[in-house]
Formats: sequence, C-alpha cells, structure tokens
Amino acid sequence: QVQLVESGGGLVQAGGSLRLSCAASGRTFSSYAMGWFRQAPGKEREFVATISWSGGSVIYTQSVRGRFTMSRENAKNTVYLQMNSLIPEDTAVYYCAAKLGGPSWRLQSRDQYDYWGQGTQVTVSS
Repeated sequence: QVQLVESGGGLVQAGGSLRLSCAASGRTFSSYAMGWFRQAPGKEREFVATISWSGGSVIYTQSVRGRFTMSRENAKNTVYLQMNSLIPEDTAVYYCAAKLGGPSWRLQSRDQYDYWGQGTQVTVSS
C-alpha cells in the first residue's frame, strides 16, 4: 500500500505562482510512475503531467505546457509541481497519483494509476 500526501495549495492571484508537493510512502519510490491530475468543479479529473522514473523526462497536457514544471526527488520520495503564470482556469483540486511497476511511465489516464492522494485545492482569482 502506498500513501500519497499533497501540500502547497492555496489562493493566488492570476499571474502568480504556487508549488505543490506530493510525499509518497514506500521503499522503492524511484520505480513509481508518478502523475499530477486536477479536477475543477463540475468537470472530470484531467491529466496534468507525468514524469519518468529518473525525473529526466516529463509529459504535460497542452494547457499547462510552458507554465508548469513537474519534478521529482527520489531521495525524498517526493514529486513537485511548480505552477507559474497561473490563470483562473487552473482553479481545481490537484491530485498526485502513483503506479507501481509496469513497463511505462508515460501514463496519462486516470485508470492507469493505482494510488491517489487526497488532493489539494488551488484557487486562482482574476
């Protein structure tokens, strides 16, 4: 069983920045495929970013490319999501997700992940 705990959400004005963190339990974190998702009110949970096991490669959804940066620190069992140039449309609950094992880290579907955090609220005011 893997536990994921997100932190770092909050209220920010448009154009501002936030850094989300997700701390994971377990001894083999470097083998977890990790992703960030978000869910706005009345909408389905959507993919934001996923990162390779070493942290050297990241895939972003189009709407956040160039503004968000996902990274991971395997020694600390933690992934991050640096969010810059925030816009009101980024308002959502942000979730981190983990997948243990498997041949690929390029996971962009909710169904591909085994574990989820409780989420952290990000609100961007205009």
